[in-house]
Amino acid sequence: MDPDRIVNGVLMSRSPIRRVVAAAAAGALVLGGATVSLGLGAGAAGAQEAQTCSQTSQAVKGPTLETIGATHTYDRSVNTVETTAGQQVTYKTVVSSKGGLPVVTSIKEVPPTGFAAPVSARLTYNGGAAGPIQALPDGNGYKISASALGWLVTSGKPLTLETTYVVPETVTPGSTVTDAGIKVGGTVGIDNDLPDLTSCFSIRLPNVGEAVLSVADATGLGSEEGQLSSTGSVSDILGDALVDVIESGALEGIIS
Repeated sequence: MDPDRIVNGVLMSRSPIRRVVAAAAAGALVLGGATVSLGLGAGAAGAQEAQTCSQTSQAVKGPTLETIGATHTYDRSVNTVETTAGQQVTYKTVVSSKGGLPVVTSIKEVPPTGFAAPVSARLTYNGGAAGPIQALPDGNGYKISASALGWLVTSGKPLTLETTYVVPETVTPGSTVTDAGIKVGGTVGIDNDLPDLTSCFSIRLPNVGEAVLSVADATGLGSEEGQLSSTGSVSDILGDALVDVIESGALEGIIS
């Protein structure tokens, strides 16, 4: 039988019953999504930050002589309001046109400071999918380029680029993360440099379920090899993982 342990003056038993209870609690937290309290307060600064941190932005160009009477619209968004370090976020850039037959030849985007190269990129245009594409380093950002004549943008059939990044471990809970816009290359006036076409999301502390899974992954308990064995059940593994989380202090500041 595993010995009991005292953590912060509290007796932590690893008995089978305790393991089952802990596993049930961990499962409920993972499935239910425990809430988080950052303890940041609700002052004027926080309210101002909430107003300026927007998931979406839009820019419009035309109709002008340069666009030959067409109106080009550029939209930028991110798929989450808030997340934690180590999670993935996906940015979406949509280039659309009303009138004319503009052709986009490249899109460069500048991710937030500290972000590594995107883990995936997907392009859709003219009503169909172009499939996965490669985003190559270009100065302070990453660029996708057409391999042939470019991507035609027609009314009702915009061009959509989706790029996925991993949020770096250097982010600070309570802060906001904003990218640095895009630059579009193309013809018929659709080319545009838009450093202010940005998306913003917030960084939070991991919830209890995420902390349990993180510890499980770090110890190998979250892997296929560690999930079941001749010496441990699912309840044993999750129960031990939850006890490890409590002992490590990972829950400090998460539950209030």
